[in-house]
Amino acid sequence: MQILDMLAEQRILEAIERGEFDGLPGSGRPLDLDEDMTVPEELRVAYRILKNAGLLPREVELRREIHDTRELIRVATGAASGAAGRRLQYLLMCLEMQRGGEGLAAAAETYLTQVGERMDRAGSAC
Repeated sequence: MQILDMLAEQRILEAIERGEFDGLPGSGRPLDLDEDMTVPEELRVAYRILKNAGLLPREVELRREIHDTRELIRVATGAASGAAGRRLQYLLMCLEMQRGGEGLAAAAETYLTQVGERMDRAGSAC
């Protein structure tokens, strides 16, 4: 990844030398990095209140815990690794449910279909 970073940096510097960034809107003014343009406009006030109160949306908390659990799995051994793996599966399921659970519904349907097919095969074998 370091090579890509160096290549990107080199191309940016070349573009600056050619003046390709001159006259852009907002040039010379500091960026407003506090505003989160990816959050829908109707949710921005609520998210800002949560942020100022030191609280995070549930999805962000889940993502942070998933990251931490993956790091734990990377360094854990033995029973701790298995427990962390189960915890990660649980957290991923919670995140999927937070998003609406479409993936879980499809997985459950596939699972039930497979169970039904196995039961049919087992019943015809008797």
